[in-house]
Amino acid sequence: MALIVLAADKGAPGVTTAATALAAVWPRPVLLAECDPAGGDLAYRLPALDGGVLNPGKGLLSLAATARRGLEPAQVHQHTQKIVGGLDVLAGLTHGEQATGLTWLWGPLGRALAGIPDADVIADCGRLGGHPQIGDLMAQAEQVVLLTRATLDHVAHLRERLSITKAHGVAVIADPRNYRSSIDDVRRIVGPSVKFVAGLAHDPKGAELLRGQWGGRLDRCLLIRTARDLAGRLVSHVSQVSQP
Repeated sequence: MALIVLAADKGAPGVTTAATALAAVWPRPVLLAECDPAGGDLAYRLPALDGGVLNPGKGLLSLAATARRGLEPAQVHQHTQKIVGGLDVLAGLTHGEQATGLTWLWGPLGRALAGIPDADVIADCGRLGGHPQIGDLMAQAEQVVLLTRATLDHVAHLRERLSITKAHGVAVIADPRNYRSSIDDVRRIVGPSVKFVAGLAHDPKGAELLRGQWGGRLDRCLLIRTARDLAGRLVSHVSQVSQP
């Protein structure tokens, strides 16, 4: 199906929260893959399906250990875990030092994730700049979405990153009090350099709910409501790309 990459420039907002929220409301089968070379925290942030903790040793690192002689899409699911709500997760590296010996991994991983036949993949690639090899994974994506806030310094970094990254869209982490105007401001500054500029609500309370039991309160929060709109837009773009 499709590989969708989420990433940000330095100082930009939490990519992991955005990726988790999108995966939680994705309208098609989906895998959440933590592909941040600097290390991630999904294994410690999200509860397992049984309410316990995820195994930090099962995920990207264990997959890499089996992939020296080749990496096929079918191998990926052998290293995923289910979190509360039933979402499949490929937990990432636990610290950046682990990425030192894995510079070869990102291109094959991108091809494997893009080749998974039964699910879309939302890949959290974290903050860009420190590990240029992640570009090999991003090159395999059908959609690359950069996250930003609607502040002058963040948008300045975004414009620089757009000039060197073939991003398809921008997601603005916007204050609910001026949600539409923030998105419009970024859209005006970015111009025609990307296919779309959309929004995602800055909602700390909703982000905290993502760490616990998913249910009614989470469904009603601004983060999830705006994530559902963004997910629909992304699926629409992916479907258009997939059409002959």
